[in-house]
Amino acid sequence: MSKENYTVVGVMSGTSLDGIDLARLTFSIKNEIWTFEIHECETIAYPIEWLNKLKFAVGFSEVELKILNDSYTEYLGATIKAFMAKHSITNLDAVCSHGHTILHQPQNGFTLQIGNLGEIAKIIGKKVVCDFRVQDVQLGGQGAPLVPIGDRILFSEYDYCLNLGGFSNVSFEQEGKRIAFDISPVNTVLNFYANRLGFDYDDKGLLARHGKLDDALLKGLNDLDYYQKSFPKSLGFEFVKETVLPLIETFAVSDVVKMHTFIEHIAQQIASALPIKKGKLLIAGGGAYNVYLLERIQFYLPHMKIIVPDQKILEYKEALIFGLLGVLKLRNEVNVLSSVTGAKKDHSSGVVFEN
Repeated sequence: MSKENYTVVGVMSGTSLDGIDLARLTFSIKNEIWTFEIHECETIAYPIEWLNKLKFAVGFSEVELKILNDSYTEYLGATIKAFMAKHSITNLDAVCSHGHTILHQPQNGFTLQIGNLGEIAKIIGKKVVCDFRVQDVQLGGQGAPLVPIGDRILFSEYDYCLNLGGFSNVSFEQEGKRIAFDISPVNTVLNFYANRLGFDYDDKGLLARHGKLDDALLKGLNDLDYYQKSFPKSLGFEFVKETVLPLIETFAVSDVVKMHTFIEHIAQQIASALPIKKGKLLIAGGGAYNVYLLERIQFYLPHMKIIVPDQKILEYKEALIFGLLGVLKLRNEVNVLSSVTGAKKDHSSGVVFEN
């Protein structure tokens, strides 16, 4: 008989490089219905040297990646340990950690999230559930997105769950199956241009709002192969580095015009990705603070009710769901859906390290 109540720390580091999201979470299951609470939570911003390493690691050699994985595992473990000490967190079933994606090439049977080495459990002194993507890729899946099962279990009252982070991804029910896929880059591109203009990010979308639309650039973006593919499909930073940025850079227009046009592109792609253009749309992730982007999404989805949740869910939804994935793994229950990733079967993914 599995227990009914769990306390875990959920840990997420996303492709937008905002930092490491940490949250103490409690989950309860009663009559097959899960409930949750987010308790102490914070985002630890990356120091500049880590920011640069993670930004450029996509071009590292195999040897450099091994060294990076070792040192990032130590850094992540120490960060989690400090969070637990600060908030006097002792009674835990597990730490459930995503790690940080460096390479994601499911078409080559390969995905790499660093920070998932066995040493992390020894550093923290607690059981760790991590490395949730690798098994799915081995089973012929995309290894992404993994959040949709959490959307189904914890946020079933919404017709669509949209995350706006480094990339946008959506999940929804269709004919009794959970469908989910990555839609387009978001902050991976917007932050690149904000950085070039001397800002960490485009606050509320004010920079982009004051740009103008470049029709030729918009058409070039919308014509990219990825958008013509059917799901399951997922994106990695390689797509931004090798395809999207080189395309944008062929246009001799200001960075503000590039940002304005890219927001239009994001909004159009989101609208075209949703099969039924009405209902309730839950938006989470850092991009939900981009007021201008939300206005453009609403413009292309006039009959959709857009809901931005409270700050804890908005900022820590992925940490919350990786916490749930870890709990499901501890219960040996399915935590990855083949309807989402394209794997051979539903499965219980993740590696458990005892301290």
